[in-house]
Amino acid sequence: VPVSLALTPDDRCLNVMPLFHIHGLIAAVSASLAAGAQISCAPGFNALRLFGQLEAIRPTWYTAVPTMHQAILARAERNKAVIEAAPLRLIRSSSASLPPQVMQALEDTFGAPVSESYGMTEATHQMCSNPLDRQKPGSVGVAAGPEVRIAHEAEDRLIEGTGEVVISGPNVTPGYEGNPEANAKSFFEADGRRWFRTGDQGAFDDEGYLRLTGRLKEIINRGGEKISPLEVDGVLLDHPDIAQVVTFAMPHPKLGEEVAAAVVLSEGSQATEKDIR
Repeated sequence: VPVSLALTPDDRCLNVMPLFHIHGLIAAVSASLAAGAQISCAPGFNALRLFGQLEAIRPTWYTAVPTMHQAILARAERNKAVIEAAPLRLIRSSSASLPPQVMQALEDTFGAPVSESYGMTEATHQMCSNPLDRQKPGSVGVAAGPEVRIAHEAEDRLIEGTGEVVISGPNVTPGYEGNPEANAKSFFEADGRRWFRTGDQGAFDDEGYLRLTGRLKEIINRGGEKISPLEVDGVLLDHPDIAQVVTFAMPHPKLGEEVAAAVVLSEGSQATEKDIR
C-alpha cells in the first residue's frame, strides 16, 4: 500500500475504517506507519462529522468503502468551502466494487485521483490497485502485492480470459485453521505454486488491469445465461433518477433465476418503476 499510494512522511491519513477490519488496520494504519507518515483515527465513520474532521486534521488522503464515499458525496455540495480549504492528494477505495459513476463524482468533487483497490483478509488486504497516474473506472487496477492470475472455476488449472481470480505469495494465508474441507476447496497447485481461490470472477485486459464481474456465488443464471450483477448495477446507475442500486437473483419457475434490482432514487426524484424499466 505505501508503494502503490507513494506515501511519504509528509502524508497524513484520516482513517474512518474500524481497526478490527483489515482495511483500516493494514491499508490505513500499517501503511502510514511503514511510510513514517501521520495518521488520525476517527471514532468510527460519521458522514455528518467528516467535513469537520477534514477541516481540523487536514489529511492528504483517506481510505473508505464505496458506501462511505457515497454518503460523503451526498453532503459534499454544502461543504464546498471545507473541500477547497483542505485539499486531498488522493482518495482510496476498497473492500467492495466502486461504481465508475462514484469514482468520477469523487474526482470531480475533490479534485484528487481515486485509487480503487482490491483486497481481502486472506491476502493481508491489498491484491490489486489502480496506479495514481492512470486509473481505470470499473477496474480494481494492476497486481499490487501477491501474484494474481485467473483460474478455471471448476478445474485446478490457470487459464486466460474470464474465470476465478486466484492469488499466490508470502502474504497469502497458509489456510483456515481446523477447516480441512474449506482448505481443500480453496487451494490448489499449478505452475509450481500454491494458489488460493478468492471466490471472485474476473478477467485481465491487455494492459494488466483486472476487472471483476462479481462473486461466483452471486452470478445470476437466467435460463443458462450467466449475468453479472455488477454490470447491471453499472447500467442502472447511469439513470439520472437512481442514486444507489443493488442487483440480485430472484427465483423464477421457468428460467431458474431472474434479474432483480433494488434502487434508491435520487433526492427529489419522482421516477416510477415503469420509468426505470
